[in-house]
Amino acid sequence: MFRNGLEPWHLLIVAIVVIVLFGSKKLPDTARALGKSLRILKSETRAMKTDEAESGQGPVGPVSS
Repeated sequence: MFRNGLEPWHLLIVAIVVIVLFGSKKLPDTARALGKSLRILKSETRAMKTDEAESGQGPVGPVSS
């Protein structure tokens, strides 16, 4: 049914729709904000992993027996 569902011209149409909806002026700002959010998320998850390793505890959650 969806054998060749994502062809290059589909991506072109999606890109044109996004540009029309959001405008070409807002796209760089949106991409910059998304990148900043991903960097913050990555640093926070890294900090959580180092905190768990330093305290010697595993992930917090229900324990199943």
